[in-house]
Amino acid sequence: MRRSGTVIALALVLAACDLVADSTPTTVFVGGGVEANAVVDFVVDGDTIDVIIDGNEERVRLIGIDTPETKRPDFPVECYGPEASAFMEQLLPVGTRIRIERDIVNRDDFGRLLGYVYRADDGIFVNYEMMRQGFAQPLSIRPNDTYATLFADAARAAERDDAGLWAACSG
Repeated sequence: MRRSGTVIALALVLAACDLVADSTPTTVFVGGGVEANAVVDFVVDGDTIDVIIDGNEERVRLIGIDTPETKRPDFPVECYGPEASAFMEQLLPVGTRIRIERDIVNRDDFGRLLGYVYRADDGIFVNYEMMRQGFAQPLSIRPNDTYATLFADAARAAERDDAGLWAACSG
């Protein structure tokens, strides 16, 4: 499978950075803006967004991360779920231009598009940012595990820094 220039650029940026050694939260971006292929239409929760792609609405589940639930029927809202949703709304307000990159499997069992999401204007890697700021935990499902190590490292760093859910939901 051929990877796009965005993924290659991200790999080069990551190779040049020591993401775990720094105790300050690190933002991963691909060195400036990226070409948009979608626009945010609605933030469902911390790991799911609705987007418009070529005039069609799609529900996108961010690959590799899992945020506490806020909308699961017959279940209570989980610790730090509302905060994760609010942070996603800050990262990707309605109308934000984004780039969605796919991995091996394009859709989940619920028909949602699976993707790595980048904010087009500045290239911020949203999946990573949610993890590193403590709003998500790793969820690696093969074969869509291209960034599993990166996400696990980000989660360990967030836990070490007592960021987000790691501080609010422990014990």
